Amino acid sequence: MELIYLDNAASTPLRKEVKEYMLELMDTAYGNPSSTHSQGRKAKVILEASRKSIARNLNCLPAEIVFCSGGTEGDNAAISLALRDLKVKRIITSPLEHHAVLKAAEKWSQAFEAELVLLKVDPKGRIDFEQLEQLLSSDSTPTLVSLMHGNNEIGNLLDLEKTGNLCRQYGAWLHSDTVQTVGHFPLSLKDLPVDFATASAHKFYGPKGVGFLYIDRRVKVSSFITGGAQERGLRGGTESIVQVGALAKALDLAYQSLEEERAHIEALKTQLWQGLKGIFPKIYANGLSDTEESLYTVLSVSIPELSEDSMLLFNLDLKGLAVSGGSACSSGSVQKSHVIAAMDPEHTDPVVRFSIGKDNTAQDIEEALAIMADLKQA
Repeated sequence: MELIYLDNAASTPLRKEVKEYMLELMDTAYGNPSSTHSQGRKAKVILEASRKSIARNLNCLPAEIVFCSGGTEGDNAAISLALRDLKVKRIITSPLEHHAVLKAAEKWSQAFEAELVLLKVDPKGRIDFEQLEQLLSSDSTPTLVSLMHGNNEIGNLLDLEKTGNLCRQYGAWLHSDTVQTVGHFPLSLKDLPVDFATASAHKFYGPKGVGFLYIDRRVKVSSFITGGAQERGLRGGTESIVQVGALAKALDLAYQSLEEERAHIEALKTQLWQGLKGIFPKIYANGLSDTEESLYTVLSVSIPELSEDSMLLFNLDLKGLAVSGGSACSSGSVQKSHVIAAMDPEHTDPVVRFSIGKDNTAQDIEEALAIMADLKQA
């Protein structure tokens, strides 16, 4: 039985061309990019060419890209740097954020004795912009607003331009976890009023363990990992040329094929949603994942016809269908979704998050629907 993988929001398979490039770099770019000999210089050239490639795809300056291990490190760095170097005394975020933001905001706000405010959200997961403006306009406390661009569980998209303009109007900084949108949506960071943004390669068919933190050139911060002068003195430690090169390659390929792959995934999402509604008449979408205000890769649903069962995902896996109940970033544990609970504290219906990738096919969707229909009859 071949597994049907519909958990691409958790992680995507490595693109073939990226894997081949990684193998090439392993053989040819083994020098330390800080070394002055020919192998070091070769590694340095690849490092900076990768930075320039990413900057070109995201329309920003190469110097604004800081390589790191991924979204969680980038989010922690952005929040802690804002508190330490920008003298932020208040963080405004939402209860729907990834734990990389929520837990970091809790930890670092306590460490720097800053206020932490969670915005209200409605039952569809929309943040309360009136509350945000009221908070920003009510006093001049140095503030960091941290709101994700695309929600990894329910797919909701945030209007970054609207949010950023509001922050600029009242002198607040804006950090956005863009892990689910980099490589999937066109982004022009030069034109967006965003101060910090994060990305992880494994969300757009690159390797795990590498990503970047975008820091707008106007933001002046110092080292968040001490021990070396790498990454313009911001993150000490020898850069992994294989990982960084693969990150840049994956992003380049993602944007080259964006329109074609998006159309393919959108068609599969429509097929899946229509099929699920035919099997489960009482099914409903969580958040805005059945609308155009959502990630086109994510469909999160609640299914009243199924009984609440901690073994649901395990049973689907046994039948050959890999999906999630929400986020897959809790060390493999099956937990109630904090995102669903924030939208509706009384929610009890079983939740399944399907997330579709470029390698999925219409046949995959048909087989997934057959497995879901089987589950209903069991």
